[in-house]
Amino acid sequence: MMLPDFSKTRVLIVGDLMLDRYWGGSTQRISPEAPVPVVNVNSSEDRPGGAANVAINAAMLGAKVSLLGLVGEDENATILKQRLKSFDIDCQFTAIADKETITKLRVMSRNQQLLRLDFEQSFALVDKSYLLEKFEAQLPHTDVVILSDYAKGCLSEPQQFIAMARAHQKVVIVDPKGTDFAKYRGASLITPNMAEFAAVAGDADDEAMLTQQAQDLKHELSLEALLLTRSEEGMTLYQSSQGGFHLPAKAKEVFDVTGAGDTVVSTLALAYGSGSSLEDACVLANTAASIVVGKLGTSAVTATELALALQEQHGHKDTGVLTEDKLALALTQAGARAETVVMTNGCFDILHAGHVSYLEAAAKLGDRLIVAVNDDASVSRLKGPGRPVNNVQRRMAVLAGLGAVDWVVPFSEDTPQRLIARLLPDILVKGGDYKIEDIAGGQEVIANGGQVKVLHFEEGVSTTAIIKQIVNKDSQLSSS
Repeated sequence: MMLPDFSKTRVLIVGDLMLDRYWGGSTQRISPEAPVPVVNVNSSEDRPGGAANVAINAAMLGAKVSLLGLVGEDENATILKQRLKSFDIDCQFTAIADKETITKLRVMSRNQQLLRLDFEQSFALVDKSYLLEKFEAQLPHTDVVILSDYAKGCLSEPQQFIAMARAHQKVVIVDPKGTDFAKYRGASLITPNMAEFAAVAGDADDEAMLTQQAQDLKHELSLEALLLTRSEEGMTLYQSSQGGFHLPAKAKEVFDVTGAGDTVVSTLALAYGSGSSLEDACVLANTAASIVVGKLGTSAVTATELALALQEQHGHKDTGVLTEDKLALALTQAGARAETVVMTNGCFDILHAGHVSYLEAAAKLGDRLIVAVNDDASVSRLKGPGRPVNNVQRRMAVLAGLGAVDWVVPFSEDTPQRLIARLLPDILVKGGDYKIEDIAGGQEVIANGGQVKVLHFEEGVSTTAIIKQIVNKDSQLSSS
């Protein structure tokens, strides 16, 4: 499956805005005042939450995002807007004078949440006419609408938003809350979790009953589809009158489910708004969820992470022989993991002991080793007629089989300067007696803060010498 170009998608998000605040520290004793741990706070972090986290998820995937919601006239609203603007999100907040921005304070120690304090007042009774005006003004410039309802009052009357968006023929995706789903009538799709769904439709005895309940609710609310998120059981899309389209959970390790629903709804909306089918959009959303639950705290998924996860699911690991574009994606992900990337290049026509020892030495300089290989035409230009002995596919396959090598990529120019300037490894390595200033791509790597190193090949071993030795032996055999 190809990842859509989310950069062309414009999403409008309306919902409950929150600031998630994290205080962290060590716990080494129990309070003498009460049997509770004492946290020595030494770190503080503010993250956008609620609908704001949905917006960050959409922005991280590359979409153009406009975010509407209600906040107080306070410092936390300013902090929230500053955090969101750093993601290039268009924030159109309505400040309410006698309210506070909803804030959730979590006290953490050793990656465990010890306590959560909520500072919130409902916005349900606030006049939303100004918010609706902003919403309607944005609709002509929007591909898809997300309503992110956390039952804090911003979407106490979602029908007005749904009707207005549908009048403009926009797709409306709703992440619902509460036990009254009738207020979401006419939306394109809603995404309840199992607990939310059961609170509305009742408990299901088996899968057949669950399917019937979902179809009944979809029909009752005039929805195009209903996506039921089922935690460790994955998710099921109910679209046609037939059974659901089920996707099992893909997460290998679950560290934190905080914000996973935000990731699902944002990825689903962007994919559907980009022209993907609902089934394909759900596949992407399910993959994104499997990534985000492996992170701690409210998090988002990047387009690079999603693309690489799709490759792995289809049997294409981020190691071995890669195209230049796929390698660029793999390097972005390596950077996110703070891995040191080493790069070298050459013809590697006949792999010999000198090559192997050189590549092993290069690999020890970092976490990942890229080998860029001259294609057949460039080898012929550099080495003359009759070269290469092995074509580029065979040469790359042999290199990829070495334990020291992570990635192999071909290039067609006489030097890899253009390729190196694009990939910009942390360390560029060349074998031989080169001067650093003469190494192709070296200046670009150094300008980017990287290093250039020269490693010596094993003496007395070269491809040219091996070929000459073979030719001489053949000549001796022929003359005898």
